[in-house]
Amino acid sequence: MTDCIQQTFAFQDLGGRKVEADFKGGNVSADGGILLVREVDLRTGLIDQLAACFTDHRCQGLIEHTVPELLRQRIFGMAMGYEDLNDHDSLRRDPMMALGVGKADPLGLDRPGIDRGRALAGKSTLNRLELTNAKACQEPARGVHKIAADHSAIERLLVRLAVSRLEAGTKEIVLDFDATDSLIHGNQEGRFFHGYYDAYCYLPLYCFIGPWPVWAQLRTSNRDASDGTIEALQIIVPLIRERFPDARIILRADSGFAREPIFAWCELHEVFYVTGMAKNSALLRHLDATMFRAKADACVRGGWCTHFCEFEYRTAKSWSRTRQVIGKAQVNPKGENPRFIVTNLPADHALREPERLYREFYCARGDAENRIKEQQLDLFADRMSCEVMSANQLRLWFSTFAYLLLIDLRETGLKGNQTYAKASPGIIRHHLLKIAAVVTVSVRRVLVRWSSSFRFQREVAECWRKLQAAPA
Repeated sequence: MTDCIQQTFAFQDLGGRKVEADFKGGNVSADGGILLVREVDLRTGLIDQLAACFTDHRCQGLIEHTVPELLRQRIFGMAMGYEDLNDHDSLRRDPMMALGVGKADPLGLDRPGIDRGRALAGKSTLNRLELTNAKACQEPARGVHKIAADHSAIERLLVRLAVSRLEAGTKEIVLDFDATDSLIHGNQEGRFFHGYYDAYCYLPLYCFIGPWPVWAQLRTSNRDASDGTIEALQIIVPLIRERFPDARIILRADSGFAREPIFAWCELHEVFYVTGMAKNSALLRHLDATMFRAKADACVRGGWCTHFCEFEYRTAKSWSRTRQVIGKAQVNPKGENPRFIVTNLPADHALREPERLYREFYCARGDAENRIKEQQLDLFADRMSCEVMSANQLRLWFSTFAYLLLIDLRETGLKGNQTYAKASPGIIRHHLLKIAAVVTVSVRRVLVRWSSSFRFQREVAECWRKLQAAPA
């Protein structure tokens, strides 16, 4: 039987008028705001720098999609809200996506045969990019997997990009380390059960400097949360000191990172630290007097009171030296709530007083958790469906670079805007990047006509002006 294709779609009448719809609107896209992302990329050179970390063993005279184009398609797709490779079988026909990627023929009219009208690469080509073997840079390329990623180069690039975003003359740099879970729903390489998260998952290690991602390492979950921190510091700290040789570097993390090897490394390399510390009977004894005072004061303060104290402490076996610990003795209607942090910050630090160090400095560590949530929820950093870990590591990095692009857009184009200066990538995407646009291509120009009824025209115009004024 003939498979009839519906041409016109009738809906409920509007008064005396019929309401009909069809798919004959021409070259219309819902992603008109990708031009802002493209502008950020071209001004920073982010994707070109990432492409330099790949080695392309393909015959260059026979390829249609270069490595920078493939990376832009995949990363811009994430930035615009498309998490799966399957999405690109339809996105390859999107003229705005092709324009963002940099295709000279955004309508794909010069491509032959069944690819006519499809300017971009399909899911199979992008899949081969993700399945590249990290060792292929040193070994002969085999089969169809001929685009090799240098994982070490990508790690260092991410650090350099974050450090380059810091203002000249920065005197203090805080490295926020944290670990999180990335659920696994198949039999992927490195599959282990994690008791705390009660699931099979990976355990990625993240580091941020303010809003900027510095480190995103995929790890199996059969390990301590702090595993790999020293190796990360060995790369991050020297790259920071290349640009800021005199800056004070501070590691900030929760109690999962209160480990002797990390403390010893920091002390040896003049890196400061402020980390949480799990309570134990010895620490609680040091806090007894302060907790007694807090309970006494809570009696006349409605059941709430918090006091702080500082003392020297050394574990029985694990620590190699005595260190400074700050204790928080908190009493609330539910009972006692003791907390501890350990630090080697010098006395001349502006927030060195115990209460300020805990409340204003250590508690700000929670902002890094928000950054991780943004990347997982808005940029799909938890899409770990590839069979091998090296491919899933690339996916994690692609998500991180997509996050970096949108943070660059926010920090440059939306700086000072009361509504969007601190907006999440998801809000920026839905409000400012999802613009209906009609694309017209002529010999002399590509004309993009954004929707006349778009709600956020003023914000987009302001963002464009700031991007144009920003130094390249």
